[in-house]
Order: sequence, then structure tokens, then C-alpha cells
Amino acid sequence: QVQLVESGGGLVHAGGPLRPLCAASGRGWTNLAVAWFRQAPGKERVVVAAINWSGSATDYADSVKGRFIISRDNAKNTVYLQMNSPKVEDTSVYYCASPESVYYYGLGGASLYAYWGQGTQVTVSS
Repeated sequence: QVQLVESGGGLVHAGGPLRPLCAASGRGWTNLAVAWFRQAPGKERVVVAAINWSGSATDYADSVKGRFIISRDNAKNTVYLQMNSPKVEDTSVYYCASPESVYYYGLGGASLYAYWGQGTQVTVSS
């Protein structure tokens, strides 16, 4: 019932910035947490940031902490990933996802998330 669509990726020089977004639809999405995942070629999909349903709590993987900011605007049904100072190693397909349960929030693995977008490519050049 929840549908997520990422956009705003692209090619950026190291240092950025870039701000992909996730547009959501489906009644009840604003009651759900959101996480951003990324998957680089030949690597597993890993979580990089999470935000709870209201936006009052966030968490980040060590790899992006201090550089990325996750935020959401529930009035616009949108979640953002502000990528400040991106590095070449941040190059990945970025996905947004929400869990099925209204109670889950955090940096869990992909298996804990039920709803996924199609991904948006982020390429960071040197």
C-alpha cells in the first residue's frame, strides 16, 4: 500500500552537495519510520540513515555520520538525504525504505524493511 520513489541522485564532484529525496504515497506512511540504504556494485545493501515517524529522532551509520543529514516533511510526504561532503566511496544506488510496523525505527538490516523505492544513482567523482 505504501509506495516510495527516489529521485535527485546524479553525478556530483567530491564535496557535493547533493540532496536525494524520497516521495511517498499511501495512507499511513507518515506513521512509519524511514531509512536510507545504499548498494554499491558488488556489495551488499547497507543502511546509512534512519528517521522515526515524526522526524524527532535520527540515526546514522558511522560511514556517513557528520556528513549526511536525514530529514522528513510529512506535510509533503517526503524524506530527504542531505549529502554534505560526499566522497567517491559514497557512490552507490540509494534506496529509501519503510518498515511494515509503525513501531520499528532504526539501523536494522534490509530484511526489516518492507517497502522500497526503485533507487536513485549517486555517483561521486574525484
